[in-house]
Amino acid sequence: MLKKPYRLRKNKEIKKVIENGLSVFNKEIGIKFIKNNLLNSRFCFIVSSKIDKRATVRNKIKRRLREIIRQNLEKIKPGFDIVIFAKVGIKDLDFFQLKEKLEKLFKKSKLFKAVDNFS
Repeated sequence: MLKKPYRLRKNKEIKKVIENGLSVFNKEIGIKFIKNNLLNSRFCFIVSSKIDKRATVRNKIKRRLREIIRQNLEKIKPGFDIVIFAKVGIKDLDFFQLKEKLEKLFKKSKLFKAVDNFS
């Protein structure tokens, strides 16, 4: 589980991101994000029952997404509210495919911090 300061929980804040945020999508995952003027980024995960009717499957997807975010917290720029949407093809991906696709979306949306290359 993500620590409390990294969770986006209030419906009002989530709606604000969905309505006003910039978005980047691929076939299996989508993200919407907006600046939040805080010292850290906050995350919300939306996996609808269209993905799978079984709550256990939806919760497994959310756990995987949370873990990927937790592993990449130090790479993600602070100061954003981010909503991550699961789309229909997501349940066919294993953890590593999911991680690769989500990281590509974060790079595409420029939410990863710039990395100094010394090579």
